[in-house]
Amino acid sequence: MTDQQRPAGQETGAQDKPVSGVDLARVALRAAKEQARARGAAAQQKKQARRGGLRSGARADGRDPLPLGAAISRLITERGWEAPAAVGGVMGRWPQLVGDDVALHCQPQRYDEEERVLTVQCDSTAWATQLRLLAPTLVARLNADLGHGTVKLIKVLGPGGPVRSYGRLRAPGSRGPGDTYG
Repeated sequence: MTDQQRPAGQETGAQDKPVSGVDLARVALRAAKEQARARGAAAQQKKQARRGGLRSGARADGRDPLPLGAAISRLITERGWEAPAAVGGVMGRWPQLVGDDVALHCQPQRYDEEERVLTVQCDSTAWATQLRLLAPTLVARLNADLGHGTVKLIKVLGPGGPVRSYGRLRAPGSRGPGDTYG
């Protein structure tokens, strides 16, 4: 299928996944901004060529320093890091989103941007079960905060097993404390 025959809602590539409306609008907005920036830069160069190069003045231009927050926001927007930055903010605000009791026993570990899955580690199986029951409510709350479809699933992990120590009284080939009968 050529690019001219492809429907307007699909991206070109090996995956051929349809692009959602929000993603399509974000891509179109980014392309429009780049085109406007290019047109503005060309007009600015013409104006500077007419008056003999760059001159300092009272009005703001592209050479003025930016506040740190504005520079970081511009970098995030230009690189397309909006969703990962938002999810990172959620990990920092985890106690406010889920409550102090849940945050004390459950910590977010990672976010898979392609699958849109947030992985959370709990310190006991009881809290892991509780978080699995609360998962649909948390997904709705996170999507309301981050934007629709940012988190599709919360993967809940229980506590890890005991640390396997290797000492002089270990039998070769044993698998630790669970290896009692063979």
